[in-house]
Amino acid sequence: MAGLLAACSAPAPAPVASPSQPNPAPRAVTPAPPSGPYPFGTVQAKAPTVTDGKVGVVRRISTTKPYVFITMDDGAVKDPSAQGLIQQSGGHPVLFLNQIYVKGHEAYFKSILDSTGAVLGDHTVDHPNLKGKPLAYQQKEICDDADDLQRGLGVRPTLFRPPFGNYDQNTLHAAQLCGMRVAVLWSAAVNDGHVQFQVGTKLRPGDIVLMHFRKTFKEDYEAFLAQARKDGLTPVPLADFLG
Repeated sequence: MAGLLAACSAPAPAPVASPSQPNPAPRAVTPAPPSGPYPFGTVQAKAPTVTDGKVGVVRRISTTKPYVFITMDDGAVKDPSAQGLIQQSGGHPVLFLNQIYVKGHEAYFKSILDSTGAVLGDHTVDHPNLKGKPLAYQQKEICDDADDLQRGLGVRPTLFRPPFGNYDQNTLHAAQLCGMRVAVLWSAAVNDGHVQFQVGTKLRPGDIVLMHFRKTFKEDYEAFLAQARKDGLTPVPLADFLG
């Protein structure tokens, strides 16, 4: 019996490779799923379906996660600290830019897009109030901005923000004709270093926050980050929730 147990517990001899057969290919290794608070694996919302040739409108994201979204408009003031601030914070903003402010400053905005995970958005060529304007006028403003940004920055935007948040049915149709997937508004804003809430006294999960490339960029961005921390929220990429 002892001899039988010894035989059962002894390691099997290593197989001898046949000289006529190649070594087997190594097995593919499935990468481990991402860890940490973000990415979390599943997108919680999608862009509204295009209906009757018009893009949908999003003001905030419906999510059960403690996430908030930051967006930056226009591009008028090129604060030299912007890239570093965004990189350090991991804020993942959407930059809704106007061609009039990007022209001649492509390197500035391209460096932000390339180094921070920011996403490019369309904000028209020269920031007019689109509401009430003819379809052809609105289409030119949106399409020309997308074309110019693609030429200057190497990527064509698909997220659109109407200037001043003003739009009509022509706006939504023009945005669709120009290849936009959704019109993005906002549910909170930052001005002069203070967060302004549309509802309540704090940021809520799913809020889309508006700020601008202004002289107060540093104060505004830091105010947003401080408020997000205070309210237990993490800034994450808006585009991931509009897939």
